[in-house]
This record gives sequence, structure tokens and C-alpha cells, in this order.
Amino acid sequence: MRAIEFCAAVALCIVPSSQLLAADEVSVERGLYVSIIGGCHFCHTEGYREADGKIDPEKALKGSSIGWQGPWGTTYAANLRDSAMGFNEDKWVDHLKNKVNLPPMPWYQVQAMSDSDLRSIYLYIKSLGPPGELAPFYREPGKEPRTPYVTLVPPQTPKKK
Repeated sequence: MRAIEFCAAVALCIVPSSQLLAADEVSVERGLYVSIIGGCHFCHTEGYREADGKIDPEKALKGSSIGWQGPWGTTYAANLRDSAMGFNEDKWVDHLKNKVNLPPMPWYQVQAMSDSDLRSIYLYIKSLGPPGELAPFYREPGKEPRTPYVTLVPPQTPKKK
């Protein structure tokens, strides 16, 4: 078995197949699945990228100390465990359907998720345990971040000849 085939086989054992999870099912398992395919861990789980996509349950969705800096200032991925504490399931769905965030948060993708996906994410987050510490807060443009950060520069438009 080639390495890529092995990895695919392992992934199928770890992440429930979308075919096994009904589109309208609300469950912790579906929340895990949606959080992975939706890219939530990429920013909201410290060390996820460095761990090649392995989720450390102790760090899962606790936010990140890595900032994302651009013309809007420096933003940080929030501690979703802490965020979810302030909501019941219905309020969580309403909040995410109406929340507009600063870059690089793809809020428009979250707003496009089904209610059952958002409810499942809520259940998954609540299943992870205590929230732990808060992630760093937003820094205004021109204020130097106190943590490592990634600079996002919008593309430059070439001058017309």
C-alpha cells in the first residue's frame, strides 16, 4: 500500500464519512467533520498545521496566538470554546448567521452553512471541555502585535499602459 493510500485509509477511519452523516443530522461527530472540512482548526487550533492536521484535543478550537496582519490591523483566531459558552444552541446559530468578522475569517462561508452544520459544530465545541485561556485580542492598524504574525498584503493592481 502506498503512503498516500494508507493516509487516505486512516483518514476514513478517523473522520466520519459525509455519506455516513446525514446532511440534516445534528451530532458531535458531524460537528467534528464540519470543523475539519470547514477549515476551523486551521486557524482556531494552535499547532494544527504543524501537526499535519492531527487534532490535539487539549488545544482543539482554543484559538491561536498567531496574528493575521493587514490593512485592517491584526486579528487573531478566537477561542471558540470560550465563545460558545456565551450562547445556547439557537443563539449560536443566530450569532454565526449574522456575524461579520475582519479578515482572514471567512464569515461568508460560515453564514452559508446549514443550521444543522452550525448546531453540530456547537455540540462538538461544547464536547471539548473547558475553554482555557483567551486568544490575544485585535490590534488596530499601526499597533505592533505582541505575538508572531502573518502579514497578508492585498494584491497590487498593475498600472495600465
